[in-house]
Amino acid sequence: MRSLLFVPGDDARKLEKSVSSDADVLIVDLEDSVATSRKDDARSIIRSWWDAFGSEASDRSRKAGGSVSPARFCLRINPRGAPAYAADVALAAELRLAMVMLPKANSGADVATLADDLRNHSEAPDTRLPAILPLVTETPRSILSLASYRDAAQHLAALTWGAEDLAVELGAQANRGPDGEFSSPFRMVRDLTLIAAADAGVTAIDTVFTDFRDQEGLAREAGAAARDGFSGKLAIHPGQVPIINAAFTPSDAAIAEAQAVIAAFADAGPDAGVASVDGRMVDEPHRRQAERLLARAARLSDAVDDRRA
Repeated sequence: MRSLLFVPGDDARKLEKSVSSDADVLIVDLEDSVATSRKDDARSIIRSWWDAFGSEASDRSRKAGGSVSPARFCLRINPRGAPAYAADVALAAELRLAMVMLPKANSGADVATLADDLRNHSEAPDTRLPAILPLVTETPRSILSLASYRDAAQHLAALTWGAEDLAVELGAQANRGPDGEFSSPFRMVRDLTLIAAADAGVTAIDTVFTDFRDQEGLAREAGAAARDGFSGKLAIHPGQVPIINAAFTPSDAAIAEAQAVIAAFADAGPDAGVASVDGRMVDEPHRRQAERLLARAARLSDAVDDRRA
């Protein structure tokens, strides 16, 4: 999951158009982008849109290069306690998508409760449940409970964070400074999300870059996120997707360097604790890092090939 693009759930045209996007994941939104008065309509639109993918009417989307695999879609439901929550969960179970996004999660217990709610709406007890992608920094309580997501690791797709709702909760006038960079509280929760994801054994997804016209700023922020250890980034506009994909795809130079590290250890022998690459000493952490990068590059290549097929 490099790029995860939000699509309003009450806009049939945008939903159909989104399928031909190069985004790795399409997040069909029932929360912030849908007015309260439109929640019921949005669920009906999403249901009709999804049903169309099982018919010949979806052929034009496939021919346009889109993928209609359920694994590519995520449904952002409304938070627990919201009036729309129960109906959203029922729809998520009905569509049998691979992933559900839970906004305003307070702890790993909220993730476990959502998993139970999805199971209760499933057709059979052994039905595979959607993986859950919680937004883990939208409430102060969640930030203070980040370690608890480890206890719900079996239900997680990844962890991601948000700065907009948190700014309201903290009473902040803005979440970025005049230079466009996140201010201190928001940099802290970004870093804590990355650490909590590693603790839970899942990947971390960086938050949205809201100025969709600023491509240079997006490239800079996505590049920094990839460097720090995030595996992908949320997107709010289709034009952001190519930039995000590029940032989170290992470069040819990075792949070549990783291959050189693996080759150096192979040459040094099975008992070697260190090896040399172009006069530079590398040790076990470098080898593990190289293996991870090459595995990620292979997975991305396979995913792209599957979509083209």
